[in-house]
Formats: sequence, C-alpha cells, structure tokens
Amino acid sequence: MARGIKANDTVAVIAGKEKGKRGRVLMVLPGDERVIVEKVNFIKRHTKPSQNQRQGGIIEREGPIHLSNVQLYCKKCAKPVRLRRLTGADGVKSRACARCGDLL
Repeated sequence: MARGIKANDTVAVIAGKEKGKRGRVLMVLPGDERVIVEKVNFIKRHTKPSQNQRQGGIIEREGPIHLSNVQLYCKKCAKPVRLRRLTGADGVKSRACARCGDLL
C-alpha cells in the first residue's frame, strides 16, 4: 500500500496540470509510486490493428499520476486530507481522516 492509498479510494489531485480534480483510484502501481485515477490525466495512445484490437486508431485512457500529487479526499471535511492510522482494542487497523477523525 503506497502512502495509505488503495484502489477505489477517492483522491484529489493537489499538484500538476490536473490540480483541483477529484476521482476514484482505479489502480495503484506501488513499484513506480504512481496511481491511475478515473477521468483524470487522459493520454492518447496510437494503436495498430491487431488480433485483439481489430480496429486501430487513437485511444484515450487515463495515465498514471505520481503519488506525491494526490491526497485522500474526506467527504465529511470536503477537502484533501492526510491519513491517521488507528488501532482498535481488538488489534484491527483502520484509516481515519487526520482533520476530523472520520474513518475512511
């Protein structure tokens, strides 16, 4: 888990050309320290026709964003926030908003 961000988390982009946008994390690439966020950072991929892709052309899809440019988004605070890790009495670890304490 890279900086506490997992797939299906809602994140806000805090730096770069997509600053201010929010989206759901589709995939985390921990080796590259990058995430792919839904409807953010579109790239154009020029593809040739192949056995799998019958029709070639220009395909738009989401590109990866560095982890340092995104932060978890708290719906209660309505802001990008840092994480706080909590351990319950039964030993179960959970993630909470550092600002309001709401579980994420």
